[in-house]
Amino acid sequence: MSFKTVLLEDLAAPFRNSIAGGPFGSNLVSKDYVSAGVPVIRGQNMGERWVGGEFVFVSAEKADSLSPNKARPGDLVFTQRGTLGQVAIVPASPYSEYIVSQSQMKMTPDVSKADVNFLYYAFRSPKQLDYIENTAIQTGVPHTNLGILRKTPIDLPSLVTQRQIAAVLGALDDRIALLRETNATLEAIAQALFKSWFVDFDPVRARQQGLAPEGMDEATATLFPDGFEESELGLVPKEWRLIPLSEAFEINPSRKLKRGETAPYLDMASVSTQGHIVGAPIEREFGSGTKFVNGDTLLARITPCLENGKTAYVDCLPDGQTGWGSTEFVVLRPQPPLPSYYAYLLCRHGAFRDFAIQSMSGTSGRQRIQNDVLGRYPIAVPPPALADAFGQVVSGLQSTIAANHATAQTLATLRDTLLPRLISGQLRLPGNAPEEFEVIAKPRACCVRTGT
Repeated sequence: MSFKTVLLEDLAAPFRNSIAGGPFGSNLVSKDYVSAGVPVIRGQNMGERWVGGEFVFVSAEKADSLSPNKARPGDLVFTQRGTLGQVAIVPASPYSEYIVSQSQMKMTPDVSKADVNFLYYAFRSPKQLDYIENTAIQTGVPHTNLGILRKTPIDLPSLVTQRQIAAVLGALDDRIALLRETNATLEAIAQALFKSWFVDFDPVRARQQGLAPEGMDEATATLFPDGFEESELGLVPKEWRLIPLSEAFEINPSRKLKRGETAPYLDMASVSTQGHIVGAPIEREFGSGTKFVNGDTLLARITPCLENGKTAYVDCLPDGQTGWGSTEFVVLRPQPPLPSYYAYLLCRHGAFRDFAIQSMSGTSGRQRIQNDVLGRYPIAVPPPALADAFGQVVSGLQSTIAANHATAQTLATLRDTLLPRLISGQLRLPGNAPEEFEVIAKPRACCVRTGT
């Protein structure tokens, strides 16, 4: 398996604008955006292997006027300024063409010379990322340009070997993506169940009408009452209690951690705007900050992190370990009989988030949740048997999410270990390697093109 070094421009398709940047300055401005049409690829659309996410659009007529700046399925897109090193592949669907923004560049590979998936992984290798950093123009905002991109050296094996390497790495990435999608589905199920049982009271309303609640066995259904009653805070299912959050939860509960003691630390950047999983904690000496243990929920208390959805469920600490983090977290822990995951699901619920946001006060740009106001939010607390039934269901979902995340992390570590060795030729694949990796995941197909 021999490699040769070639320039990226030598791997581009043999037609005009196969390597191109975004529109010049005023040729594309925010007033050109419309509600639907041809999507524009910006930096926020390049966080993963495939271009995706929330797009802005221009009209078909505007897109045609920017023809040199179009990207199509099978193209590679690079960040020109901003997060240098970002690269993504234009997928086969759902759009047939895109416009690259002023901060991006695109390249259409010559499919007789280069596999687009191999090129993607080549640009994700440490060697290539170092090259991008070392050749970046540091004046003002660090950036690169088309000239530098065209002259980028690439270590290239045969086309067959390129495809084999891309198939192995792609299988790992496909499996990781599937696990993440599964986790998103599992959390959506948990959130839907929370809303049905504790917000909309669907099983209670069904029994009130003499109907069997949907989607549950008879034993669970009988745990729900068949009507409502008045409480000081409003209507509540019979035999339930409607109480303030400050009585149902501990807010910033006391945790033991001595100043100067080394413990797992989480900053705000580690907390996702979607999903309960946090980034890997780092060991750090405790100074001042919030303290938490497994089973606690972390809610961002400051703008814009709260509005952006930063919320986490802590299940990443060693048993018995106390962690600590940003002072801008509110730590919540339900009191019995509510299960611990209840707090996380509540913090993801739209009505609660709206209430929390409205409780914020302070100077513009530095507003924070007020715990005393947050503590007034009404919580419907069911009898212990029903709370336990809910806990058994959602704890199973939470455990599966955590296990899937751990598997995805293991696969990502394997991918990151293999990538530089495969891309450099240091590690050679046996002839049947791509087929063996098919048991992990089937590679996602990508359309390619040979002309304009």
